[in-house]
Amino acid sequence: MPEPEETTVVLADDHAIVREGFAALCAQYGIRVLGQCADGPAAMELIAALKPEFAILDQRMPGMTGVEVIRQLRASGSTVKLIILSISREDALVMEALRAGADGYLLKDGPGRHLLDAIRFIREGGVYLSPLLCGAGLFLRAERGLPADPLVSLSPREMEVFSYLVNGRRAKDIAELLHISPKTVDTYRAGLMRKLNVHDLVGLVKFAIERNLTSTSAEH
Repeated sequence: MPEPEETTVVLADDHAIVREGFAALCAQYGIRVLGQCADGPAAMELIAALKPEFAILDQRMPGMTGVEVIRQLRASGSTVKLIILSISREDALVMEALRAGADGYLLKDGPGRHLLDAIRFIREGGVYLSPLLCGAGLFLRAERGLPADPLVSLSPREMEVFSYLVNGRRAKDIAELLHISPKTVDTYRAGLMRKLNVHDLVGLVKFAIERNLTSTSAEH
């Protein structure tokens, strides 16, 4: 059954064909698309101006990633329901999105009905994860007696610094992006390396590549 007409969304993805496909899907389900955009800053503006019930955000966008948009919105007190749209099945990226405040995580190669499932589930107060994720492992590892992924131990800010470091950003650049001092970046870097049991930047990059967490290994 189509969703009620009052369901409203903003779509943000830098690939027009993806946005148009999701817009067509929304129309099929009776979901009204209030606006579309191709980058993070524009998503922030549209959400503030149009006040949709939901925002569907590409994980990787120019200007700001979907996760960065979520962090800023949650920090501002926004209650818009936020769904990350991604091609990645990596547990660490799913966890990063959830820690930032995402209400759902959809895969781009999933069936269209997952969008409707997500909206219904989130409206009922749940957090929706695509059934295609091999990792419900995110939440089942402990009860099965498996060792926890060390990435789960990182704080949201450590995860941000980790992501920038393994994608080639210098401490000075990271400090500017996160509006903190280079010394604070160094503190986060030392902490996350300790938690991951990695001793230098080369080891950190190798750790990320093995998990498909760099921009060169996990594009749209």
